[in-house]
Amino acid sequence: MLSEQDRFRVGEAVTRAEALSDGEIVTIIAPESDSYHDVVLHWVVLAMFFALALVAAAPALFVYTLDRAVGGWTAWTAGELLSILLFGLAATFLVARYLFGLRPVRLALTPGATRARRVRRRAILLFRLSAENRTRAKTGVLLYLSLAERRAEIVADESIAAKVVPETWGEAMAVLIEAVRQGRAGDGMVAAVERIGQVLAEHFPRSADDTNELPDRPILL
Repeated sequence: MLSEQDRFRVGEAVTRAEALSDGEIVTIIAPESDSYHDVVLHWVVLAMFFALALVAAAPALFVYTLDRAVGGWTAWTAGELLSILLFGLAATFLVARYLFGLRPVRLALTPGATRARRVRRRAILLFRLSAENRTRAKTGVLLYLSLAERRAEIVADESIAAKVVPETWGEAMAVLIEAVRQGRAGDGMVAAVERIGQVLAEHFPRSADDTNELPDRPILL
């Protein structure tokens, strides 16, 4: 997360950027955009099927392993073998659910496309709550950073989206993500806000009656 000093720097960068345009910039930083528990469950089920497939591929080895575990040859009934198999599957579920649920593992197992979609979905939701249609001229912009995924999104209000194509924000996104990868999230946010401000100043120069309509300080979720 951002330190108090970094939050102050980002807020100052927003103030400076808004001084040059009618645009209003909202910055939000989240530890992560989704829990990805559904992805974890998919991998857990796959682990259970893999364990079941091993037993099906080598049933004699399964029985032999059970015999060695109890210290001798045993005439296992079908019911006993099935009960042991079910117990093993339950244990596989619990162990896999714990291991795959650890944040680093959970994120590593989540496909990049899935992470990108959910970061974008969260950004749009937060934009609707914090910036959409909350300015007089519909000139709100959200800069959203999701730290766990190391992804950022820029979502613009109606007036801005009509004049600025999404590719225009590429430089702001690039400098932010590069700084986050280097452990300098605060520097990245400041640099991204400055570049967003340049775009807004070009397309929406500040009017004489412009007022500050949205908070400048970053929002930490």
